[in-house]
Amino acid sequence: MPLASLFSPVRSRGWACVAALALCSASAAAGEGTVRVLTEEYPPYNYTENGKITGLSTEVVEAVLKELHLQGEFQSLPWARAYETARTTPGVLIYSIGRTPERDKLFQWVGVIATTQYYLFGQPGRNYQVDSLEAAKKYRIATVNEDLGEQFLVARGFVKGKNLQPSVKYELNYEKLKLGRVDLWIMNELTASHLARQAGDDPDRTLARVYRIPELGGEGYYMAFGKQTPDATVERFRQALARVQKSGRYEQLQRKWQ
Repeated sequence: MPLASLFSPVRSRGWACVAALALCSASAAAGEGTVRVLTEEYPPYNYTENGKITGLSTEVVEAVLKELHLQGEFQSLPWARAYETARTTPGVLIYSIGRTPERDKLFQWVGVIATTQYYLFGQPGRNYQVDSLEAAKKYRIATVNEDLGEQFLVARGFVKGKNLQPSVKYELNYEKLKLGRVDLWIMNELTASHLARQAGDDPDRTLARVYRIPELGGEGYYMAFGKQTPDATVERFRQALARVQKSGRYEQLQRKWQ
């Protein structure tokens, strides 16, 4: 190829575009300082107060981001939307997400950020005949669309619109239980108590632990990325979470919010 053709106007513009793209990519990598972080309204783990997302899990995530010298672009969405966005979009972090066999292959799991224990809650004084999940199928159970409890029950033969009554907000389910519009409510203990107190109630007077679900909760709630996120990114976050745990900051936050 003649030397002159290497420097033709068209070819020069092509090389300039390639160089510019390479420079932009390098700059983006060097200045990678913001991570999109998705969650939902799920107090006291993550919720909006005075225009800011706070809560136990939020503070753990913030500690991990600080360890990595990154800023978080936090956004609270309905759970089904947050879940699908994080699952399909590279580099999007989601929390507090429960880890189940159904979800295991859909995400890359950074680590546990909060502990939990699940129950089927009912109304105190009512006579429930629930000694197994199978026995619970004859009751109307409040769930939230695509959350951990709902996915768990659907995978075990429960049906939306039949024995499952979905909502988009957790506090709506507490009200439905109080008003008798549902029979049971699948929820973790800390959030159930928090929502009862938020409504001005004493959870010991308005909530009865009808059936404990040991399969749910497990180690606790996680922070996670979708499968398209590079392994190196996930590993950086794992190591940062481990440092936060080792420093004692993780345990301090757990005690603060209990």
